[in-house]
Amino acid sequence: MRTRIKELRARHNLTQDDLAKKVGVRRETILYMEKGKYNPSLKLAHDVAKVLQTTIDELFLFNDEE
Repeated sequence: MRTRIKELRARHNLTQDDLAKKVGVRRETILYMEKGKYNPSLKLAHDVAKVLQTTIDELFLFNDEE
């Protein structure tokens, strides 16, 4: 799974720490999500998408081959 979190976070001038605080997780969680090494819960995915003013579908890119 790939994400657009880093790209969209930069558009909103948010650091990983800023985003983490807004959604109630640690900065490391955002880091791992950006690298595709952490699959967030549906609630966390929704919260991140809301802060970044996008949809879950636009935020997370799934490869059908995985």
